[in-house]
Amino acid sequence: MEILKALILGILQGLTEFLPVSSSGHLEIAKVLLGEQAVGEQSLTMTVVLHFATALSTLVVFRKDVVEIFKGLFQFKWNEETIFSLKIILSMIPAVLIGVFFEEALETLFTGRMLLVGIMLLLTAVLLIFADRAKKTDKNVSYLNALIIGISQAVAMLPGISRSGATISTSVLLGIDREKAARFSFLMVVPLIFGKMAKDILDGNLLQETERFTSLGVGFLGAFISGLFACTWMIALVKRSKLSYFAIYCILIGLFAITYHFFMK
Repeated sequence: MEILKALILGILQGLTEFLPVSSSGHLEIAKVLLGEQAVGEQSLTMTVVLHFATALSTLVVFRKDVVEIFKGLFQFKWNEETIFSLKIILSMIPAVLIGVFFEEALETLFTGRMLLVGIMLLLTAVLLIFADRAKKTDKNVSYLNALIIGISQAVAMLPGISRSGATISTSVLLGIDREKAARFSFLMVVPLIFGKMAKDILDGNLLQETERFTSLGVGFLGAFISGLFACTWMIALVKRSKLSYFAIYCILIGLFAITYHFFMK
């Protein structure tokens, strides 16, 4: 039963990571509905592993982009790849600061808090609605844009706020091309996730859970495979579809979470 739950959580993470509907919010709701009682570090460990799986799927899908970036960097010249990498690093700063100074406080929020998730999903819906009304342009991401998008990513560390929804919506509101916004949004989170995994391994947080390696592995595979599928068509979906469709979905799931907190728990 534990393995089945991990598989469901993994597939859910992979499918929702690239959609602007909050994968963390869906994971918290799923944990409550499935009776997943892991809290604190255990719950956060599963979340980190699943995010690592989707980060790996992002690298696979964007492997050509990643290779080009590394090629450009190793030329040790001021080129497009170097500039893009600096923007990625700049966008990481707000989330890194939150992770360093507020990690313990953040961990306490990943304990199936349905009311918080519901409210944050409604906030995500509002953000998507505003972004949907923004004019389409072909503007690139600037250094200031990267920092502002990074702040959105830091705020989206709260369960229920969609990371991709927050970063893509912020980008669109800043006048950035939707396809470029989606690409930047997906790539900017990869270094953060790998950094978090490295920190947990060095601290021994992951190694302390040897009895859960099987369920963590199954969850990882589920998130990786479903992430590959979702990521391959997400950019086209963001470019062609209206963000308001996702806003409606977030409103429905958010209302469900709030209703569950008050009447069904």
